[in-house]
Amino acid sequence: MAEPSQLTQHIESFVDSYRSPNQQAASLDAIASLLKNNVLTIEKLVREMDMYLTTTDDVIRARGILLLGEVLAHLASKPLDDATVHSLIVFFTDRLVDWKALRGALVGCLALVRRKSSGGVVTANDAKAVAQSYIQNLQVQLLAQHDRKLCFELLECLLQRYPNAVASLGEGLLYAVCEGIDGEKDPHCLMLTFHIVEVVARLFPDDLLSNYAGELFEILGCYFPIHFTHPKNEDLDVKRDDLSRALMLAFSSTPLFEPSAIQLLLEKLSSSLPSAKVESLKYLSHCTLKYGVDRMAKHSEAIWSAIKDAIYTSHEPSLSLAPDSLDGLGFQESGFLSEALTLLETVLKQNDGLLLSRIIDDEDINLIFNTMTNYKNYKNIPLQSKLKLHAVGLILSVSAKSSTASCNKILESFFPRLMDTLELSVGNPSQTQLPDDNHVFTDRLNHGALFLSIELLAACRDQVAGSEEFLSESAPAHETCSLLLKNFSASLTKAFISTLATTTDDSTYGADIYFGVKGLLVLGTFPGGFLIISKSIFENILLTFTSIITSEFNKTSLWKLALKALVHIGSFIDRCHDVEKALSYMDIVIEKIVSPASFHDFTLPLPLKLEAVSVIGASGPSYMLKTVQGLEEAICANLSEVYVHGNPKSAEVAVQLLECYSNKVLPWIDEAGGYEEVLLRFALNIWNPLENCSVFSAQVHENGLLDATMKAMKLAVGSCSVESQNIIIQKAYNVLSLSTSFPLKEPMSTIPVQLKGLKLTQERNSCYSRDVLIHSLFASVIIAVRPQVHIPNLRLVLCLFMTALLKGNVAAAQALGSIINKLDVKSTGTEIPSNCTLEEVVDIIFSMSSWSFDDNGLSRKHGGMNNESEMGFPNICRGVVNNKLLQIHAITGLAWIGKGFLMRGHEKIKEITMIFLECLSSDEKTGFLLPEQDSSYDNPEHNVHLSVAKCAADAFQVLVGDSEDCLNRKFHATMRPLYKQRYYLMMMPILQSLIVESKSSSSRSMLHRAFAHIISDTPLSVILNDANKMIPVMLDGLSELSNDISDKESMYSLLLVLSGILTDKNGQEAVMECAHRIIDRLIGFIAYSHSTLVRETVIQCIAAMSRLPRMRSYKLRTQVLQAISKALDDPKRVVRLEAVKCRQAWGSIG
Repeated sequence: MAEPSQLTQHIESFVDSYRSPNQQAASLDAIASLLKNNVLTIEKLVREMDMYLTTTDDVIRARGILLLGEVLAHLASKPLDDATVHSLIVFFTDRLVDWKALRGALVGCLALVRRKSSGGVVTANDAKAVAQSYIQNLQVQLLAQHDRKLCFELLECLLQRYPNAVASLGEGLLYAVCEGIDGEKDPHCLMLTFHIVEVVARLFPDDLLSNYAGELFEILGCYFPIHFTHPKNEDLDVKRDDLSRALMLAFSSTPLFEPSAIQLLLEKLSSSLPSAKVESLKYLSHCTLKYGVDRMAKHSEAIWSAIKDAIYTSHEPSLSLAPDSLDGLGFQESGFLSEALTLLETVLKQNDGLLLSRIIDDEDINLIFNTMTNYKNYKNIPLQSKLKLHAVGLILSVSAKSSTASCNKILESFFPRLMDTLELSVGNPSQTQLPDDNHVFTDRLNHGALFLSIELLAACRDQVAGSEEFLSESAPAHETCSLLLKNFSASLTKAFISTLATTTDDSTYGADIYFGVKGLLVLGTFPGGFLIISKSIFENILLTFTSIITSEFNKTSLWKLALKALVHIGSFIDRCHDVEKALSYMDIVIEKIVSPASFHDFTLPLPLKLEAVSVIGASGPSYMLKTVQGLEEAICANLSEVYVHGNPKSAEVAVQLLECYSNKVLPWIDEAGGYEEVLLRFALNIWNPLENCSVFSAQVHENGLLDATMKAMKLAVGSCSVESQNIIIQKAYNVLSLSTSFPLKEPMSTIPVQLKGLKLTQERNSCYSRDVLIHSLFASVIIAVRPQVHIPNLRLVLCLFMTALLKGNVAAAQALGSIINKLDVKSTGTEIPSNCTLEEVVDIIFSMSSWSFDDNGLSRKHGGMNNESEMGFPNICRGVVNNKLLQIHAITGLAWIGKGFLMRGHEKIKEITMIFLECLSSDEKTGFLLPEQDSSYDNPEHNVHLSVAKCAADAFQVLVGDSEDCLNRKFHATMRPLYKQRYYLMMMPILQSLIVESKSSSSRSMLHRAFAHIISDTPLSVILNDANKMIPVMLDGLSELSNDISDKESMYSLLLVLSGILTDKNGQEAVMECAHRIIDRLIGFIAYSHSTLVRETVIQCIAAMSRLPRMRSYKLRTQVLQAISKALDDPKRVVRLEAVKCRQAWGSIG
């Protein structure tokens, strides 16, 4: 047992009102912990608290009772015996009369009433006693907000957990509810009161509740519509929508509220507040369902009048036709209109007899039909008439979709009248093809009738889409609907096709195009196979759209809408699994637009052809497979033409085909999943033309072809499994082995690779030779494979890539980086002699004395030193060869190799970084070594050409930047967590030291360029930790980089980082320390003429400085305002806008 003195201390700490809230909470938790751990019993606690519970000191007594109540709230799951629960509930019930200690009594009662059955609960009699005491002693509205909330929570809990016991209190409880909730304004309390009314309405019988229904609703009605007046930062856990829904549930909780509720809601429809109108319609929809048909029948006329007025008056004024849209005529529907249509649908579904006859006999609707000749040309229809026409269309559409009976009645009443206006003949119900009566529509069809016809057809289609009855030819429920559609489907199809045939001017989006395409689309997506729309009619619809796609591409809007219609129809067929229509779609649409044969037809411009192929293919898996097949065959055919004949036209076509495959087809395949065989086939097929091509054209020069082929190859291979990738890489290796420069038969021990006659000023033809193409594609495969994939003859592959790297092949460098990044530390299998460990790969790349340079070129060999001209790969980067282009290629390659090391966290990155830094500062004796890194190389001084230094600086961007081309998650790169952060922490002290010690302006500029690359790709959270050190270096870097126009991108990157520091609260302290220096430096770049982005970002940074504390910012105000005034006349509008915002921000500092 706990020592009484310790328990007493906890009790006194809580009871003492002068103690801090934290101390009181700690004491409460300590007491609760003693009880939970059975160190203390409730009986012992009550005995210890006796004097605090019964004292005449109101404050101490209130705190003591509250302590006991809070302790019980903490013990909700702890079992208590029935006697203890009874004693406690009796005590707290008696305390409800003690208004000075009321909060503790409410907390205690609520804690006990909420207890679960498994741990001892309050009995029904005790609950009734609590409710009686509540009724007799509590005047809720006289209490503070928190106490009122406790009262409502207690009452809600009693009603929900002890309904029978509480209901026996009858009118007394109802009176207490009315009295307690009347005048409540707090949102938290209102949520409870609305729910209490809902529960009470369900609990009490109508004969008893009817005496108080009027008074209850009078109280509820005062809150409609819900309107918040609280500040935005208050009551964040209670939203207006939550309150509105709770009030709506209270409104609909009993049919006894119907007379008052419906009258109030109808009155509020005339309110000037849009929100009140929307809420009224929403409440009417909900209440209509709850009150029932009998009670709502007498309101049908008033409701219909309200619905009609709402629909007629709720359109937005923008009625222009929307280009490339099949969703409507450009009407902007408001929330008010949506709720009105929902109410109409609700009433019709509940009992169509209430409104359907009124709709059919409505004078305004019939007036539209009787004056349909006024709606002949949509363009000439006045605005108000368009609104009325659209309103009638919405009413009829919603009515027809509400039920089968409604659909039949609406179509029977209005559809024949529309057909008469369009002068369409009634066909034979068994007619299966378009009429051959040679009837020609000599004049434009009535647009008003077309619009309403399409709306009714679409509504009928939607209504029967999921109806089992409709799928039966003998279904009596759909007899009227089915017969009408069969009678007129052929004539309607001919009318819609005729409408499209008359469209000659496509300079603006016309109503004829919309009505023709939308009408055919609706008929083409009717459910039920060919039950209503015959096979002949359906295929004529497809032929019409297909003809537009293939031959009328000069009509832009018509072409785009026809394409969307075909996509909708294809998606509909795929979604409904309609086998019969799928066959027609494949034979007509897919065969003429998507199939391999269609790619030989160049009537349709290729960009449009590919757009059509990609979107139609994406409408269903079977269509996409055809699309893939067609694209693959076309790609391979054009690549063969390029390789053999050097056809530049084929090269141009191949680029577009490959881009479509990469950007449209492959993302769909990745998302759909399960199509690995497609990816495998594609990758293998790309290699087939190269493998089978014995004569290769060296004159092919088409910008982008190699890049497009490599991109498609990487994306396809990257999505394959290890097994498929092994097949692909073996195929690629077989083709590679045919390369003239591949030393397949050389002994493994020497692997000499000669670059005979390497011309550092490369000829154009060599870039597009067969070997370079094969090497680049093979590199693409290596880049994309998973780490588990086996690379054949890896030693030879490495040497080949290093040779290609020095010739300027960036893909080879990226492949080497990928190998380094993904290769296991240990060999994956000793049975394959070509396998290498990571250490062996590093030795091959970095081994000393492996390259020699003479008059004939470069050659690589293993062995000892032969002469002074021999060198290792790192020394080529240092410029020992004294050839600028070779050195640039070597640095670029080493950057990608280093990226592979860096991402996997290998120590070799330190040596590579040292090489780059030597290239940056080789005109100075830096004597620089990385931490824990010894130099095993000579460090000769060379006057490095500026382009070489820039290449070395940009190598840091390769190292830390994210690449889309390789070494990313998409291509399964190994990424050590926080590798960028670690590299930043290693490099920043070194770069800072080198920058400070640098005496050459050119070297200092290159060091700042490298610094910008590293810091711009490092997470801001890391930089903020060193913001006080980084800001001065960044400011110096901005000044240094501003001298060279080629450094404007680096300037922009630095400014983005600086902007992040300025706007982050964690960087405020560092900014304040050098605020004056920051402003001085930024002001100097306001007129930077080489980049709009730089000027814009500079001004944004200056504006961000205005948020500094006034004691700092006010001193800079005059200087900033004078400087920023110059930017107000900047030639670029975006800069002027930022300058205005900046001036306002600084001008407000007073």
